[in-house]
Amino acid sequence: MERWLALELASTIRHDGDGGVTDDLATPQGTTRWIRERTDLLADALPAGGLTADEALRSEITELRRAVRALFARGVAPGPASSADARVLMSADEALAHLNDVAAREPVVPRLEWPPGGAPTARLLSAERDPGVRLVAALARAAVDFLSGPQRGRLRACTAPRCVRYFVKSHGRQEWCKPSCGNRARAARHYRRQRLAADDGAPGS
Repeated sequence: MERWLALELASTIRHDGDGGVTDDLATPQGTTRWIRERTDLLADALPAGGLTADEALRSEITELRRAVRALFARGVAPGPASSADARVLMSADEALAHLNDVAAREPVVPRLEWPPGGAPTARLLSAERDPGVRLVAALARAAVDFLSGPQRGRLRACTAPRCVRYFVKSHGRQEWCKPSCGNRARAARHYRRQRLAADDGAPGS
């Protein structure tokens, strides 16, 4: 299954399993754990030995997430935005300006690498010494790449009861982010149909 760093950042706000919403980046410790679990996606941005987030870095990442989620809401329109923050979203113009500003904090240059007998590859090199700046800029560039790529047209907000995730449709008929959400949505529909049928058959109806 293809992974998108921008989508994983947005998904740090998620259903907690008990009817509420939880934030994986609510503390520096949670932020550090999230970063370390994505070392494969952030390898070029992280220093050797990894990175420990402090409150300032956590705040920068969550502010970037606000911008990304606002632009995701714009991306799924006219469909519904995630119910987690649909009423408190940053404006699209503010989100766009913030995303571009963060992406520009780290000057990078492309470097072509072409080993003998191998295929040429490109990587971005940076002279930035602050690993926090490199990390947040890398997250912003991942969002720029995601939102300017073909997957944006398949971006949806899951409409299953209690789910607040965004997801990328993998096939044309997909309505929910994962099978468990589909099961919950179908159960809710069945319950509503039963209630309507019971109300229609009630005396005096």
